[in-house]
This record gives sequence, C-alpha cells and structure tokens, in this order.
Amino acid sequence: MYHRFVVLILAVAIAGCGRKAAQQAESAQPEASGQQQTAAQAPAEQIPASQPAPPARQTPAPAPARPQPPPPVTLPAGTVLRVRTNTALSTKTSQTGDRFTATLAEPLVAGGRTIAPRGAQVEGRIADSDPGGRVKGKARISIRLTSVDVNGAPLAVSTGAFTQTARATKKKDATKIGIGSGIGAAIGAIAGGGRGAAIGAAAGAGAGTGVVLGTRGDPAVIPSESVLTFRLRDAVTLPREKRG
Repeated sequence: MYHRFVVLILAVAIAGCGRKAAQQAESAQPEASGQQQTAAQAPAEQIPASQPAPPARQTPAPAPARPQPPPPVTLPAGTVLRVRTNTALSTKTSQTGDRFTATLAEPLVAGGRTIAPRGAQVEGRIADSDPGGRVKGKARISIRLTSVDVNGAPLAVSTGAFTQTARATKKKDATKIGIGSGIGAAIGAIAGGGRGAAIGAAAGAGAGTGVVLGTRGDPAVIPSESVLTFRLRDAVTLPREKRG
C-alpha cells in the first residue's frame, strides 16, 4: 500500500513537471517567433533606402583649335607688275620726285594666291624728268612703282624704272633751217642778184639754225591709260593676315 502511494505521488509529480515544461515551451515559441519576425524586419528598417549614385565627373571637352593664319607669302625679286597709268606724265609738266597713281592691269598672284586684284591702287614716283638739251639730247622721263594696295593697306615695293624718250626732231630741225635759208636767199636775190641770193641763203640758214638751237625738242610723254610693265628689284614678304 505504501509503495503504491509513493508511485502515485511520483507519477503526479512527473506529470506536473511535463505540463510545466510544455507551458514553458509554448510561451517561449511566440517569443522566438517574434524575435525571428523582428530580425526579418530589421534589415528593412535599419538599412536605408538605396540612393542614386553620384553622376560621373565629366571631363570638359577640349576647346576647338583656333585656325592658324596662312603662312606669309613672299614676292620674289623679278615678280612682274603690269599697271595702267591714270594720267599722262610728261617732262613738260612732271618734275623729278613727283608722285603719280596707276591701277593694276592684271591681278598680282604669288604662291597660288591673289595678293592684289586687278584694279588695285598703285603709286609711284618720277625717278627722272629730263627735258633734254637745247643743242642736243632728247627729253626723257623715268618712273618707278613705290607701293601696291593689298587688303586696303599700301605694301611698299621697289621696282625697276620704266623710261620713255622723246621722239627725234631732226626732220623738224632741218625744216626750220631750210625755211630760214629759203627766205634769206629770196631776200638776197631781190637786193643783190645772184651773189646776194647766196649771201642771203647763208644768212637765212644761220638764222634758222639759231632758232633750232634756241628751242628744245619735243617732251617725253607717257600717255594716260598706258599699260606698263615693271619688275620687283627686291623680294617683298607680305605680313601675316590677322584673324579674330
């Protein structure tokens, strides 16, 4: 009887312990589930939302290269310049050192480029104006070019001279002497017959020669609108073109 009582007490105690353990397990399961749920939600709450990556730093594009001006052009010695005179030039009206103007009769081209177009302004000087001697020597005029208009600015040049010489006046001189001789002979014949005619002819010829010696020959003239050819004596380098 006593043994059965002990066994019954032990069974009740074991049953009570089992029931308590089950209750503890049931109470612990919600906590664990809550912890798992919290752990699952933690990343969403603690990890901040992703932000857009900063834009990549862009390297500025290099500035476009400025166009380089064309290389300077050199007009070599001997370059031909053909010009047309604007006014007549004469030893009768022009003095050594006087200026004159003209225009290019043909474009000035060098290195495949047109340096100055046809019609560009040209300037020059009277290098020599010699009216000629009274006894002998014909009138002569020489001119040179000093500048050519290039892009609105004068370009200094040095050219050879163009020379114009007056026409010979021997026929005119002979005519003057002959006229004087004929007049003198006529006057001598009237005054003294044949001998007087000879004397008069000689006197008349002397008078005619005096007229010739006392006057100059024709002036040297370069007519207006004359097309003349000049050549550079020295090479000329054009300045570089300026670009903005």
